Amino acid sequence: MAWEAVVGGDQSAVGGDGRDALLSAEDLPDGLLVADHRGRVIAFNRLAARLTGVSVDHAVGRDFRDVLPLHDPEGRDWWKCTDPYGGLRTRVRQPEQRLLLADGREVMMAARYVRDKPCGDLVRLVVTLRDAANRSYSERSSADLVSTVAHELRSPLTSVKGFTATMLAKWSRLTDTQKIFMLETVNADADRVTRLITELLDVSRIQSGRLEIHRQLVDLGERARRVIAGRVASGEPEDRFRLDVRGPLPEMWLDVDKVDQIISNLVENGLRHGAGTVTIVIEPCEGGAAVSVRDEGEGIKPEAVTRVFRQFWRGKRRGGTGLGLFIVKGLIEAHGGTITVGRAPSGGAEFRFIVPAGTPEFV
Repeated sequence: MAWEAVVGGDQSAVGGDGRDALLSAEDLPDGLLVADHRGRVIAFNRLAARLTGVSVDHAVGRDFRDVLPLHDPEGRDWWKCTDPYGGLRTRVRQPEQRLLLADGREVMMAARYVRDKPCGDLVRLVVTLRDAANRSYSERSSADLVSTVAHELRSPLTSVKGFTATMLAKWSRLTDTQKIFMLETVNADADRVTRLITELLDVSRIQSGRLEIHRQLVDLGERARRVIAGRVASGEPEDRFRLDVRGPLPEMWLDVDKVDQIISNLVENGLRHGAGTVTIVIEPCEGGAAVSVRDEGEGIKPEAVTRVFRQFWRGKRRGGTGLGLFIVKGLIEAHGGTITVGRAPSGGAEFRFIVPAGTPEFV
C-alpha cells in the first residue's frame, strides 16, 4: 500500500484484491508522527495530539524533536542518544521502548527508519505512540499475582515444614494424638496448596483461551445438592442452606466438573462474605437455565459491583485469593453464558448466572 494512503487523509491506495481502499492516519490504533528527510513533521494524528498535548496544527511543519521531546527513565534526551538522521545507516527500526514525555507521563514508542536504499539516507521517520497505562496495569497485575501466590503459599508451606520437622526430630516422644493432629494439619495445608495451584491453572487457561469444555447431560439440581452435602460434611450446619428448583428444566449439556466448580465457588463466596442462609434457586430461563446463589449478609456496595469479577477482588472479609469469582465468570462464559451480581430479596448479595442448554453434538 502506498505510504500516501496513510499520511494523506483524502488519498487512496489499491489493495491486493484490486479494490480501492482508503486508509487515513486517523484510522490507526496508535498515535502517529511522521517526519520527512529534513526532520520536519508531515503527519501527526489526533491520537498523537491527545497523548502529547500538542495540537495537530502546531505540530505539522516543526522539527520532530520539538514536537515530541522524549527522555529515557534516566532522564537522557532520547533523540540525542539515538540520532535517527545521523546515526548508523544500517538501522531500519527501533523496537518499542517505554519513554517519558516532557511532563513525565510514560508512553510506549516504536520507530521505523525509511531509507531511499539499504544503508542510504533517511527519507522518512515514522514514530508510533501508545499510552503506557495499559502496559503498567498488566505489569501490576502480574506483580499482584506473584505477590498473592507467594503470600498464599508461605503460610501452608511454613506449617508443613514445621510439623514435618517436628515429627522427624521428635517422633518417639510424641503421643498418638499429637501425631494425628500434625498429620491432619499437613494434609489440610497440602489441600490448600493444591487448590491454589488449580486456581492458577484455571486463570491461565481462561486468559489464554485454552479452556476446554467437555459437555454431558447434567442435572443442575443434583449438582447443587452434592455441593451442599459436601459443605455439610465439612462441618457447616445443614440449616445454613436452602435449595429451590423451580419447574422442569430443559436437558442441560454442560461440563459437569466446571458446573460443580461454579456452584461451589459461589456457595463458598456466600458463606465467606455473606451471612444467614445461602439459597440456591434453579429455574428455566431463555432456552437454558438460570441459577441464583443468594445470601443474607450486607450485600455488595453499588460502587464495587463492577469490580467483583476482577482478579484479586476481595470483600471486607479479606479471605481467599480473590480469584474465585474471576474463575466463575470465565467458566460461565466458556459455556456461552453470562453472570450478574445484584441485591437478593433478603437484602444480601445475589449472583445469578444463565447458561444455554447446549446440545449433545458438542460432547
